Amino acid sequence: MPRPFRFGLNMLTLDDGKSWRHKCRHAEELGYDVLLVPDHLGMPAPFPALIAAAEATGRPRVGTFVLNAGFWNPALLAREVAGADALTGGRLELGLGTGYVRAEHEKAGLPWGTPGQRVDHLARTIEELDRLLGDPEHLPRPAQRPRPPLLIGGNGPRMMRLTARHADIAAFTGGRQSPGKPEGVLELLPAEELAASVARYQEYAAERPEPAELNILVQQVLPTDDRRAAAREIAARGIGLDEEQALEAPTLLIGTPAQMAEQLRERRERFGFSYITVLDPFMEAFAPVLEELTGG
Repeated sequence: MPRPFRFGLNMLTLDDGKSWRHKCRHAEELGYDVLLVPDHLGMPAPFPALIAAAEATGRPRVGTFVLNAGFWNPALLAREVAGADALTGGRLELGLGTGYVRAEHEKAGLPWGTPGQRVDHLARTIEELDRLLGDPEHLPRPAQRPRPPLLIGGNGPRMMRLTARHADIAAFTGGRQSPGKPEGVLELLPAEELAASVARYQEYAAERPEPAELNILVQQVLPTDDRRAAAREIAARGIGLDEEQALEAPTLLIGTPAQMAEQLRERRERFGFSYITVLDPFMEAFAPVLEELTGG
């Protein structure tokens, strides 16, 4: 029996409180299950934005997608997580990653470190969060015990092992550093490479008592009656995929709402992706697909 779909909206821009609350309510009306905020300079501050999102809505959960662990001291992060979970009535999901934009660390005056050092810091952060939030004496107390559900996003063998050990939700970015471009500029993985990443994760997670939910971030939602023409156009933008690969990539949805819904069903069967996240510029474009999959 396949895991039911869940749909997240990653919200990238904040103009003012009124428009933010309106966008959150509209996302709830459209049927999104999780309202998410990333952790980049120049974007909404995650925890205040999520608390406001929860106050403006009644049904969706809220989450970080994902926190840059290098920005955070574990003890201070535990305070933020517990406080936000309490203030949202236990609706918080905590997403964590290593971060991938060197310029943001430099601008913030924070060390960047090697890839190994960044994974080490993330591992220590997860261990400390488990220790602190699992302590019944820790104040403030999270509403969810022992802690909110944990999503970990990243690539590479060490990250996959860490995700397999600790994450309730395993998030696959479907991207990698674009060769010859500034750090933080990504290109998309073809389907077969993403399948290899999922297979490696599943190998590491084989001894888990309960399987994790698998998440994929959809980078583009392209409504069209001509899938091949749209794939040819987006492949020409230098995203790391050719036309055929663009048609199959799990990070792209191309076609009519019915075709895109079928693509997600097929990808759930092939990869296990049941938790689908889209970026907020595509909130309206994805809504008919969501309706196709949920029956309105």
